[in-house]
Amino acid sequence: MNETDFHMTNDIDIFPWNKNFDTGIEIIDEQHKKLLELVNLLAKHFVHQSDTLTLNTIFKQLTDYTIYHFQTEEAIWHEFFPGDELEIKHKATHSNFIAEISRLKNEEGDVSTEQVIEDVLSFLTQWLAFHILDNDKRMAKTIKSMQNGATLEEAKHLSEYEMTGAMKVLIETVLSMYDSICSRTVQLMKEILERQKIEVKQRLSSSVFENTLDAICITDKNLNIIEANPSFCRAKQLSSDDLIGLNLADIKIAFKNESLLEIIRRELEQCGYWSGEIHAQITGNERNEEWLTLSSVKNELGGVTNYVAVFSNVANLLELKNELEHHAYHDALTGLPNRILLADRLKLALAHTERNKTYLAICYLDLDGFKAVNDTLGHAAGDELLKEVARRFSKLLRANDTVARFGGDEFVILFGDLHKPDDYQGLLDRLLSSVKQPIQIGDEEAHVSASIGVTLYPLDKSLPEVLLEHADLAMYHAKQTGKSKYVRFDMNSML
Repeated sequence: MNETDFHMTNDIDIFPWNKNFDTGIEIIDEQHKKLLELVNLLAKHFVHQSDTLTLNTIFKQLTDYTIYHFQTEEAIWHEFFPGDELEIKHKATHSNFIAEISRLKNEEGDVSTEQVIEDVLSFLTQWLAFHILDNDKRMAKTIKSMQNGATLEEAKHLSEYEMTGAMKVLIETVLSMYDSICSRTVQLMKEILERQKIEVKQRLSSSVFENTLDAICITDKNLNIIEANPSFCRAKQLSSDDLIGLNLADIKIAFKNESLLEIIRRELEQCGYWSGEIHAQITGNERNEEWLTLSSVKNELGGVTNYVAVFSNVANLLELKNELEHHAYHDALTGLPNRILLADRLKLALAHTERNKTYLAICYLDLDGFKAVNDTLGHAAGDELLKEVARRFSKLLRANDTVARFGGDEFVILFGDLHKPDDYQGLLDRLLSSVKQPIQIGDEEAHVSASIGVTLYPLDKSLPEVLLEHADLAMYHAKQTGKSKYVRFDMNSML
């Protein structure tokens, strides 16, 4: 089972630790806590319907640790009460516990594993609570008295006295609470889990509705639109607010066809849904065909309250495919090529440079002062600044140049078709001048500059990823030596 499946129920224990369980013997208390931890883990896996192998594995861990704990206890008791009736009775309770657990587990052939685990959990919570509060605390109090100088008989008498009166009432109160805590808490955990599953399904349904490529709308029983997903809005080029209240016949020509509507109504009455091909629109001799699935939504009395219409349009699928591909290769904020597209453009530019015996300038640019804008005006202002800088870069590019956002406030620019090694300088001078111009953001005026590192191919005949590293290294050198400038990569001084 995935760890995230526990979610809210992970913090709920069927056997919560109570300070009243402290015996005062550290090793015993720590082992009791471990036992309770395993009991709670078994309960959580049981509630989450883990497979039988997982439940049996945890059950074996619990059984093995219980035996180990009993051995630890008995060694301590034997040190103080060798052969005494206290020791004999306590060992007997341990043996009875193991026998009862084995008996319950052996019922698995007669009843379901779920029932066995539930019976085991109920027995464990009741038995452990009583055993710790009564037996173990009694033994611990006896040992403490002996450590303070009392004889065994005196210590037994004192512990018996301490376990009566207010302590007895406390024990009975706690035991009464733990007597039903297992079944009630398990039921609570199941209810929470069921509610979580419903919420997950609702989120999934909402996600499907919002992100599916199909155009979907929900109507009332008269086919008036009450909700539409983004694909439907995009197909009709209307906002959701504009669509709500319109009848399907107002925007889908097929719903003006009375003979088709009669077929759809008859099918909806008989089956609850209708699906088939419809003509979305007619332009000249061209028909845009869609596949419609129209489903009824009924209330508990069987009356139709709504319809769900799903329109599958091949043209829309292709349009959305192109849109998704654009998002895959372009930066969401600026619309510039991203790292993936830059890598492809760089390979093409290098091949073009080789064929035409020209030069390619790979420029790595970082904005100076961008962090100050973010810190003083906020991230929204920083985003607006990046978009404006991207627009300025794009205006300065020539046909075969590329500017990409590399991340944050870093950009990479490729200047191709350079006939002389220094031809990039005039381009970068104009770019630096453009970046330094004030940028208006709301009522504020922001100022940034740029530090640029350049490496020139084929003078630097490295692999594409190394060329970017060299340009990046030169950019850091530009920052360190004054900013608002460009520095060309020099292998001898920078590596």
